[in-house]
Amino acid sequence: MLFPLEFRFKLIALASQIFVRDANGSLVAYVRQKLLKLKEDVIVYGDADGTRPLFRIRADRIIDIGARYEITDAGSEMPLGSVRQRGLRSFWRAQYEVEKGAQAAYTVHEESVWVRVLDGLFGELPIVGALSGYVFHAAYRVTSTSTGRDVLRLVKRPALFEGRFELESLAPLEEQDERLLVLACMMILLLERNRS
Repeated sequence: MLFPLEFRFKLIALASQIFVRDANGSLVAYVRQKLLKLKEDVIVYGDADGTRPLFRIRADRIIDIGARYEITDAGSEMPLGSVRQRGLRSFWRAQYEVEKGAQAAYTVHEESVWVRVLDGLFGELPIVGALSGYVFHAAYRVTSTSTGRDVLRLVKRPALFEGRFELESLAPLEEQDERLLVLACMMILLLERNRS
């Protein structure tokens, strides 16, 4: 993949849609989340029409707290890994684990708890709250659990009436890990969409 990747989604749409484009502007992936599903079941497509399913992300339970989201290849159903929220701590600072097999290979954590708190408070103000997308910019770091090094950084960019994030590469990754982490970041954005 050609970094940085850009994630865009409309904040006012009924069903969340994410368009992922590479540095050349080419569409890498498209997601349209279904409405009124008890358990998350997200299909990632290779085209904007939703005709070429590439991957599937499914929750293992109805309640989001502590849920594990299994990421599989859409055609073969081969597991790639999973992403899991880290329980109640996610209410203050978003923290996730990306697992390969049975162990955590990467952690994703929000850089600043204050940005999260101020964004939430500012976003609740009438009229002025609509501009919170220009003021507070959440950022997430993806860290390898084996080396302790940051490998990716997901940063919110200023945008009105849409969420716009940029995923930057900080260290070289194997292709499988790169793909898993992009899908994990996509799922994290869907989970965090209410405050983007």
